[in-house]
Amino acid sequence: MTASRGLVQPWLVFAFLIAAVMLPLDRSDPASLLPREGGFAWATLLLLGLAAVAAARTPRGLGTAVLLALGSTAGAVFSLGLLPRVASHAGPGFFALVAASWLTAWALVSELSAIRAREAASSLLLRLLVPALFGAWLLILWEILVVAFAVPPVLLPPPSAIGARIAGSLPTLAADFRQTFLKAVLAGYAIGCGAGFLVAILVDRVPFLARGLLPVGNLVSALPIIGIAPILVMWFGFDWQSKAAVVVVMTFFPMLVNTVAGLAAADPMSRDLMRTYAAGYWTSLVKLRLPAALPFIFNALKINSTLALIGAIVAEFFGTPIVGMGFRISTEVGRMNIDMVWAEIAVAALAGSVFYGVIALVERVSTFWHPSFRS
Repeated sequence: MTASRGLVQPWLVFAFLIAAVMLPLDRSDPASLLPREGGFAWATLLLLGLAAVAAARTPRGLGTAVLLALGSTAGAVFSLGLLPRVASHAGPGFFALVAASWLTAWALVSELSAIRAREAASSLLLRLLVPALFGAWLLILWEILVVAFAVPPVLLPPPSAIGARIAGSLPTLAADFRQTFLKAVLAGYAIGCGAGFLVAILVDRVPFLARGLLPVGNLVSALPIIGIAPILVMWFGFDWQSKAAVVVVMTFFPMLVNTVAGLAAADPMSRDLMRTYAAGYWTSLVKLRLPAALPFIFNALKINSTLALIGAIVAEFFGTPIVGMGFRISTEVGRMNIDMVWAEIAVAALAGSVFYGVIALVERVSTFWHPSFRS
C-alpha cells in the first residue's frame, strides 16, 4: 500500500496544478472558466489543493481521509456539473480537474485500505466502503469520458442514460428477471447442484462409478453451451423449463467433481480414528467427511451461481417466449436500443452478485472453522 501512495502523490499534485492554472485561463472553452462558476469552483480547487497537501504528509490520520473524501466528492460534483456544457469540446483544464479528482479518490481508497479496523462493525464498513468508492468512480469516469468525447450511444451509452432506461422500464425488467432468474436459474441451479451432490455420494460409495462416470462428466462439462442449448430447447420446449435444463447440465458436473474431491480430502489420521471407534460409512460421512468437504462444496456452489445465470441467458437466444433477459438482449440489439441492453446487463450483474454474495455469506457461517476465515 505504501507503493500505491507514493505513486499517487506526485501525479495528484501535478494534475491539481494543471487544473488550477488551465481552468481560469482556458479561453477556448468559455463554459469551463472558473469566474463564471462562482464560489463552488474555487472551493473545489481549494479542497483539492488541501487534499494534495494532506496526501503528501506523513504520518496521516483521520483528517487526511476527511480531506481526501471532501476533495474527491467536490471534484466529482463539479466535473459532472460542467460536463453538459463542455461535451465534445472539453479543454485541458477540465481533464486536469477530472484527473485531480480521480487521483484524490485513489489516494482515499489507498488510505482506507491501509486502516486496520479493530471492531467487527467498522471492519465490515470499510470492506464495503472501499469497493463502493471504486465502483462509483468507475461509473463517474465512464460518464465523463463518454460525454466529453461524444461517443455515439449506439457504441457505448453513458451510465445516466442506462439509469434512465432502468427507471423507465421497471415492469419490463421485472418480468424478464422473473422469467430468467426466479424460474429458470433457481430451478436449474437447485436441481443441478442437488443431483450432483447426491451422485457424488453414490460415486464415493461405489468406487467403480468414479472410473466410468467422472471421465464422462469431464467430457460433458467441456461441451459448448451454444451446442447443447438448441437441443434442449427442442426437447423441453420454449418456456423456462428448457433453460432450467441447460442450467442443470452446466451445474451438475462442477458440483459432482468438487464434492468427490472434497470427500477424499479428509485427514487420513481422522479416518483411522473413526475406524478405531468402529464408525460405519454413514457415520464417518456425516461426522467427518462431509464437514471436511464443505469448502469444496461451497466452491462449486459459487462457481455454479455464475454459470447458471450465463447458461439461462444464452439459452434464451435459441427460443423463448417474448420475455426473459436473453430474449430482451437479442431483440434490443437488433433494434439498436443499446441502453436497454445495458439495463438488462446491469440487472443480471446485480442479481448474480447478490446470489453469489448470499452463498458466500452462508459459506462464512457454515465453515467459520476453516483457516481462510480465521482472523
